[in-house]
Amino acid sequence: MVMKGKDAHMRRLRALSSEVVKVAGKVVYVGADMVRSEAFRGVSAGSVSGKNHVASSAGEYPNRDTGGLQNGFKTEQTGPLTAEFRSETEYSAPLEFGTSKMQARPHIRPARDASAPKIQALFTSEIDKLVKRSGK
Repeated sequence: MVMKGKDAHMRRLRALSSEVVKVAGKVVYVGADMVRSEAFRGVSAGSVSGKNHVASSAGEYPNRDTGGLQNGFKTEQTGPLTAEFRSETEYSAPLEFGTSKMQARPHIRPARDASAPKIQALFTSEIDKLVKRSGK
C-alpha cells in the first residue's frame, strides 16, 4: 500500500516534535514560576511584618515577617524540558517539614498542589494551539 503525501506528512511530524519540545520547555518553566508565585502569595496573605508580627499556626503557610523567606524563592530553567522552583533561605526546609521543636509550616507543597491543575491546563492549551497551527 502506498500512502499519498507520506513525505510531507513525515516532515510536518518532525517539525512538530521539535516545536513540542520548545513549547513544553516554556510551559515547564512557566509552571515552576507559577509555583513560586503561589508560594509568595501564600506567605504574604494575611501576615503582618515587624512589631505586630504573629507567627503562623502549625500546618499553615508561614506568615511573612522580614521577607527573607520570599527573597530566597528562585525559579530556574535547568534543561530543555526541566525547570525548578526552590527556596534558598536556610530556614525554608525547617518551615516546610518542621523540626523536633516546631511543627511544619509548609509553603512549597501547598503551592505546588494549588498550581498543578493550572499548569496542566496551560500545557494542554499550548499543545492544542501548536497542533492546530501545524495543521494549516
